[in-house]
Amino acid sequence: MRLLAFETATEACSVAVLDDGRVLERFEVAPRRHASLALPWAEALLAEAGLARSQLDAIAVGRGPGAFTGVRLAVGLAQGIALALDLPVVPVSTLAALALRAPAGRVIAAIDARMGEVYLGRFEVARDAAGPIGAECVVRPDAAELPEGTGWHGVGTGFDAVDGALRQRLGAALATVDAQALPRAADVARLAARAFAQGAAVAPECLEPAYLRDNVALTLAEQEALRAARG
Repeated sequence: MRLLAFETATEACSVAVLDDGRVLERFEVAPRRHASLALPWAEALLAEAGLARSQLDAIAVGRGPGAFTGVRLAVGLAQGIALALDLPVVPVSTLAALALRAPAGRVIAAIDARMGEVYLGRFEVARDAAGPIGAECVVRPDAAELPEGTGWHGVGTGFDAVDGALRQRLGAALATVDAQALPRAADVARLAARAFAQGAAVAPECLEPAYLRDNVALTLAEQEALRAARG
């Protein structure tokens, strides 16, 4: 199984190549530089792996949720390369990829969605697998649904968003929290390899981003109203 994977849904930019179980990755927290880094990294990683584009089986992509521009970039790159090479695409939840940054077990992955909200998903994590528990959502952290039981692992920037409101909301249920973790293309590639084996690849023209928000940008009036509401 040979995959080229992109993940650019947050302030981190990462690209990975999976070659029969071996994973090579470039990763950098580089706001506003994703577009200039992603393709050169892809070429460098393929060269490092000794792979030609024609040897790839599929393109994997973190489909979001996350920043609108970052999600759109990753989806566009995956579609463009897949169409050019006549390859399928394997879409992977960015939250599921983030969940692999946590210890195995029950994981709550959360990304700062700005505007006083977080993107949130719950997963059962095992090696290179993150099974969803319920639907992903965008929610105010102080209104997040309380999970059943204790021993959950929290991961992602959503736990520090809005003055740590999600951490406070879920405190009793959490065994560990890593609020610095960001999703990585290496984990997108690992999840995609499993999904590809299960027949989850799609034609590039069928690839759909996961924004979760209906309105991905605020008007100037809405921004001003939000600032006024926050004091």
